[in-house]
Amino acid sequence: MSGAPLLLAVEGLGVHFRVPRGVVRAVDDVSFQLARGETLGLVGESGCGKSTVARAIAGLLEVSFGAVWFEGTDLTTLDAEAFRPFRRRLQMVFQDPYASLNPRMTVASIIAEPLRIHNRPRPGWAALDEHVCRLMGLVGLDPSMRRRYPHEFSGGQRQRIGVARALALEPDLLLLDEPVSALDVSVQAQVMNLLDDLKQRLGLTYLFIAHNLAVVRHMSDRVAVMYLGRIVEVAGRRALYER
Repeated sequence: MSGAPLLLAVEGLGVHFRVPRGVVRAVDDVSFQLARGETLGLVGESGCGKSTVARAIAGLLEVSFGAVWFEGTDLTTLDAEAFRPFRRRLQMVFQDPYASLNPRMTVASIIAEPLRIHNRPRPGWAALDEHVCRLMGLVGLDPSMRRRYPHEFSGGQRQRIGVARALALEPDLLLLDEPVSALDVSVQAQVMNLLDDLKQRLGLTYLFIAHNLAVVRHMSDRVAVMYLGRIVEVAGRRALYER
């Protein structure tokens, strides 16, 4: 997106895991940039390192080398306490809409958990409950269902709960780790339309991970292609698909 300020810059990122027979290079020297308000699609075959990149950016995996610059701050140099303010600004939506939700918590508790952890909002339960209701309405869920548990919802509804939780802290960047791949085709379209609408309404920036090329073509402004832990091509959506 020409003219838009840079939000995220990944430079030479590497994530290596030690195994009994040596080292697995899950991600090796990955670099890309993401402008504010842009959607970058990250595609590649299963096991090529797409999810590992997202988890490393989010601080969920230890980075072996390289840098993750978020508006001028290298996140890889921060300790847990210094990283905490940035967790509010970048959030993940996970692939499996059931495994990523605690089955013993109500939807209200799941969505409110990030707010409780970060002490927002502070006035008390009434304000927190009001915020949960607003978030559920934002993602197309009936707030009257907030006392129910995840197993009482469909797959598409559970993914909407995950999106609502990710939006609770009003982030700038969403790391979407194959957010529709576990859903039925008809439901995929609904969730993609929701994500499109939220991006426009809230001014969000997306790193959209998928292996379904049709989904990536619909969602992305630019596309980065990964193969065996490396990015082998980055191009505009139209240029990439026409060629």
